[in-house]
Amino acid sequence: MRLQEFWSRLDRQFGPMRAQSVARDHVFAVLGGRSAVEAIDAGLPVRKVWLAICEEYEVPPRDR
Repeated sequence: MRLQEFWSRLDRQFGPMRAQSVARDHVFAVLGGRSAVEAIDAGLPVRKVWLAICEEYEVPPRDR
């Protein structure tokens, strides 16, 4: 998954305002206690970060 696709999916799923909060403010234990943005900056695969968000927020499988 490319970074641009990550942000597009995040915006579609949560709306532009909430997407920014989910990516920057929420700390995910599965990502090593980092936010999504911190995890991506640390080099974790974008797909792994996206799936962590989907799991945490119970995104339906069809939208993952």
